[in-house]
Amino acid sequence: MRRSDEAWPSHGGQAATLLARFGLPADHELLDFSANINPLGPPAWLAERLLAALDGLARYPDPDYREAREAIAAAEGVTPAQVLPTNGGAEAIFLVAAAHAGGRAAIVEPTFSEYARACRQHGLTVDARFLESQRFALDEAAALEAVARNDVLFLCRPNNPTGTLVERRGIERLLAAGLERGGTLVVDEAFVDFVTPDERLTPLLASWPNLILLRSLTKLYAIPGLRLGYLLGGAEAVARLRARQMPWSVNHLAASLVAPLLADHDFLARTRQWLADEQPRLQAGLAAAGLEVVPSRANFFLVRPASEPEATAGQSPIHITQEPGIGRRGGHLPWMANVAPREGFIAPPRRPIDGSIQAIKPTAIALATTEALFEHLLRSGILARHTHNFPGLDGGWLRLALRDRADNERLLATLAEWRPA
Repeated sequence: MRRSDEAWPSHGGQAATLLARFGLPADHELLDFSANINPLGPPAWLAERLLAALDGLARYPDPDYREAREAIAAAEGVTPAQVLPTNGGAEAIFLVAAAHAGGRAAIVEPTFSEYARACRQHGLTVDARFLESQRFALDEAAALEAVARNDVLFLCRPNNPTGTLVERRGIERLLAAGLERGGTLVVDEAFVDFVTPDERLTPLLASWPNLILLRSLTKLYAIPGLRLGYLLGGAEAVARLRARQMPWSVNHLAASLVAPLLADHDFLARTRQWLADEQPRLQAGLAAAGLEVVPSRANFFLVRPASEPEATAGQSPIHITQEPGIGRRGGHLPWMANVAPREGFIAPPRRPIDGSIQAIKPTAIALATTEALFEHLLRSGILARHTHNFPGLDGGWLRLALRDRADNERLLATLAEWRPA
């Protein structure tokens, strides 16, 4: 028997909760397509390096993380003063929110839930702006207006879970508007290493003091358990964030890996070859399997059963403002979507929340179809990422990670077996 919606986990890679929800045994074998981790696994030398670093556990880490900062600075072409190592990308998000505590933050949704969570924790009012239409492009006019209204704007690039990427010229226009109004633009580049050709925004740091970049080393190098990331910005902005960071937040083992990870150019080359081989193949295969696929620049795809026609253009932008601590069940923002009405979706009446908005939710039939596909995959040994906690998706889509050739082929074979009711 299925459990209530409270049982949907808030992140990928949480198989136990979902197996219990669908009444499957805890030892049910699964391929995890829910977590966007490099299927090459950690570099082959990593285990030996960790063993060699065990002697350092008897000492406190360097509080300045000098070696790690210098390695990141050399790899990124910035100064060490512009670098702050963090306990995964999540710590970087919470540090930025803490630096704007009590202020106003805009978040471009649907996106990673930790931006909203960090803002709630630090008492920020959240102004949610939504990617437009079912292709999830940035509504630049709405984003520029959000920059003018708020202290900080969070933007994921490429975006999780849509895989879409805002062009650099659009980013520069947002930075110009933010600089004029005193606003900071925070761009989370956790998946930028999977984008080809290179799209990282590091060169913009030289011209825009209001830009903060967030990075994660856990996705590319398949080490999420070690919690390793960093942020980049102007020296003054980084110093302010560093002053808020808990001492020794990055452990010795993680910090000791920064320099050798960034120096492993062969691993990065092999990753890019895997991407070139598998990304277009899987995207084409998913479409051939009868799914609507959002074109992705990252190592994952947002999909749903292709039973609905294209959205019509021309709907006005929408947004909501959320006071600190107010949210839907589970602590997430209320469901909102900046998409045009289309067959298979219903639109509740407009209601004013700091302006007129219109919520569009998947019908019971559309939602049931997506959940049926999720369950089919799960029972067949494949764990997809649900989207119940992504504002603007509300469970109507699934996210599927890019894995190796054999795993991707198994996914496509399993999809070929599915027949919607």
